[in-house]
Amino acid sequence: MPKHFDYEHTMTSAPLAPEIGRYMRGWLKEMQSIKRQSAHSVTAYLHDVSGFLAFLAQHTGGTVDAATLRTLSERDMRGWLAFRLKRGYAKSSNARAISAVKSFFRFLHRFAELENAAILSVSAPKLDKPLPKAPSESQTETALEGLFEFDRTAWVNARNHALGILLYGTGLRISEALALTVGDIRGKDSLKIRGKGGRERVVPILPIIRSAVEDYLTRSPFHQEAGNDAPIFYGARGKPMKPAIFQRLVRDLRRQLGLPESLTPHALRHAFATHLLAHGAELREIQELLGHVSLSTTQRYTHIDAARLMEAYKNAHPHAGE
Repeated sequence: MPKHFDYEHTMTSAPLAPEIGRYMRGWLKEMQSIKRQSAHSVTAYLHDVSGFLAFLAQHTGGTVDAATLRTLSERDMRGWLAFRLKRGYAKSSNARAISAVKSFFRFLHRFAELENAAILSVSAPKLDKPLPKAPSESQTETALEGLFEFDRTAWVNARNHALGILLYGTGLRISEALALTVGDIRGKDSLKIRGKGGRERVVPILPIIRSAVEDYLTRSPFHQEAGNDAPIFYGARGKPMKPAIFQRLVRDLRRQLGLPESLTPHALRHAFATHLLAHGAELREIQELLGHVSLSTTQRYTHIDAARLMEAYKNAHPHAGE
């Protein structure tokens, strides 16, 4: 066992049958000697499984033995997870705890002939993907200007600039922008976007966006006789533009200009939300523009720097000047 973890004290916190203690020791020994898990990982897994067994003792009102573990159901697991949620455990912590319990039950299946398919079928909570840090306003402007000069072909430069300013000026996802047709934007003051889950939202088109798109359409060799149903954005060979083309282009551009690696096409959507908030837009308004169902999702897209928070504090708090 890890020297810094009191195994016996942890296990005696709940009424356990002797065989459960033996199984735990065998499982931990396997993790250390065969799977070569670090002392930190073994300690964390032991803590999680011990907490699980302690919950079972309270949940069932008796001693936890092999029969208890063999007859556990998904409902019992959901009860344990609900208990952890009430205690304030994060999604990442719950995911690790489920992994630890599953690891213990796989050991029981191999070496104690104790099988419980219900426990092994429980899924870990879906973890939130970390969002890239939004580029600053100056970094965004540098990228947009660079897009207009990056390629040696004038119409491709105009296309790149139009797409970049469309993403930053509307907060569209790259897939939503590339799905637009000429008729969606020409002569319009707003865009009707059908986003994730079929949810529809309306996004205003700024004059600078319309101007950039019209300039590109005028230069494009594929739009001279194109109707309203034609895609706005084409690749160099005359096929509808794929997201990977623009993603690769932005990657090469940021490296050439010394911009942060976090500056991606999706980061322009992130910048759209962050910069709107920094200039006084309400979070609910940004939620509508981004097409988020939950306000908590919008909050993940917004980032306020410490300087702006301090400035707001100084302007608003009655004792800030003391």
